[in-house]
Amino acid sequence: MAQKSIAELFNLNGQTAVVTGGAMGIGFGIVLRLSEAGANVVIADLDEAAGTKKVEELSALGRKALFVKTDVSQEADVKNMVAQAVKAFGRLDIMVNNVGIYPQKKVLEMEVDFWDKIQAVNERSVFLCCKEAAKVMLGQKRGSIINIGSIDSLHPSMVGLAAYDTSKHGVWGFTKNFALEMAPLGVRVNLIAPGGIATEGVAKAMGGSEQMKVVISQFASRVPLGRMGEPDDIATAALFLASAASGYMTGSMMVVDGGVLLN
Repeated sequence: MAQKSIAELFNLNGQTAVVTGGAMGIGFGIVLRLSEAGANVVIADLDEAAGTKKVEELSALGRKALFVKTDVSQEADVKNMVAQAVKAFGRLDIMVNNVGIYPQKKVLEMEVDFWDKIQAVNERSVFLCCKEAAKVMLGQKRGSIINIGSIDSLHPSMVGLAAYDTSKHGVWGFTKNFALEMAPLGVRVNLIAPGGIATEGVAKAMGGSEQMKVVISQFASRVPLGRMGEPDDIATAALFLASAASGYMTGSMMVVDGGVLLN
C-alpha cells in the first residue's frame, strides 16, 4: 500500500460529517476543523437560531454546511437527521456523537425523571445515532463514528454526577462493543474522553452560583498542564479519528484532559 502524504491523510474533501450538538462549544469546534479539512458538515442541534447562524458563518468561509434541528434522544429526529444529510450531500462518512448534558444532583435527592433524562440524552442518543449512521456507512463499506465520552467514563470527578457518570461509562462500553460489530464491515468506532473544557456552558456556570465557580476553579487547579482545555483541543483529536491517519484504530479511547487522570 502506497504511503499517503500528510495532506492526503487529513483530506476530507467529498466526505460528509454529522456533528450532534454542533451549534456551539466542543461540537462547533469539531465542525470548524472537519469543514476546514474539506468535509461537508451537518450541524444537528436543538438550538435553531445558533445552528442557523453557524451555517451562515461557514458559508461565508466558502464551506458547505447544513443545519438540521434534532432531538437526538428521539428516534424519528435521528432518522430525519441522517436522511437530510444524505439528501443534501449524497453520503455520510463521519458521525460525531457530541451531545451531552451534565446537571448535578446527589443520588439520594434524585428523581427518576432526572435520571432518565440524562440517560436518554447522553446514552440512548449514541445508540440511535450510531445505528442510523452505520446503516448508511455499510452501503459505502467505510465510515468513522466518533463518540464523545468523558474522563468520567473512567473515574468520577465529583459527587453529584452519578447519573452523568453512568451515562458516560455506558457510552464507552457501547463504543467498544459496537466497534467489534462494525470492524469487519469497514466502519471504525472510537471515543474521545475530554477533561475540563472551557465552553459556553462552563462560562455560564461560572457566572452562576458561587459553589459552581469554586468547583470549576478547583478542577482547573488539578490540571497538570496548567489550563482548562479549549474546544479545539477536542476538535483536533476528532479530526485525527475522522481521517485516514487513524485508519488502524477502532474501539479506542483518546483521553484529552491535560493530564488530570494522572492525579
